[in-house]
Amino acid sequence: MDFSKKEIYNYIDNHSSNESDILYELRRETELKCLNPIMLSGRIQGNFLAIISKLTKPLNVLEVGTYTGYSTLCIAEGLKPGGMIHTIDKNEELLEIQNKYFEKSGLKNQIRQYTGNALTIIPKLKIEFDLIFLDADKENYVKYLELISPILKPGGVLLTDNVLWHGKILESSKNQDRITRLIDSFNKKILENKSLKTVMLPLRDGISLTIKL
Repeated sequence: MDFSKKEIYNYIDNHSSNESDILYELRRETELKCLNPIMLSGRIQGNFLAIISKLTKPLNVLEVGTYTGYSTLCIAEGLKPGGMIHTIDKNEELLEIQNKYFEKSGLKNQIRQYTGNALTIIPKLKIEFDLIFLDADKENYVKYLELISPILKPGGVLLTDNVLWHGKILESSKNQDRITRLIDSFNKKILENKSLKTVMLPLRDGISLTIKL
């Protein structure tokens, strides 16, 4: 859902940095070959992720929802030397396209991939993270928040995608579907957590930027 006039979006698009050649190739291949290419972060959100990563210079990153790896590569731009992204996706059919572009980027050795249920994988990692990007399995956002809050370092950043959920969060509670209600609950629980400070941005489908105090 667009939350701004098309002319404004076009202006933003025209005044945001271009994506790299590798990201362009990955985006085009995703659009041509994959189901639901709207799940890909895209150039504007990719720029946002890359800039946040460059500002925070994370050593350890957790990404929940790899899809074809576009956001992974954007975040990788800001990694500290020796940094690592731990990225999880349940769809093993996407590994081929992920690996193709991770190899082409030269960053494959800084990306650790996990295939399966993130709710069972995350507790096994035993790592504190400087940056977490939550972008999968929307109905479990509340459960993820419970899992990731303790392993996000003080001063660490949590980025959460799709927090406006196509504008459905604006509907009355009785008209909201199950996933919309759960996302709305997640948004409220972040505010209730006194160890977190957050701001929600109307970027694409909504993204919240949260810091652990």
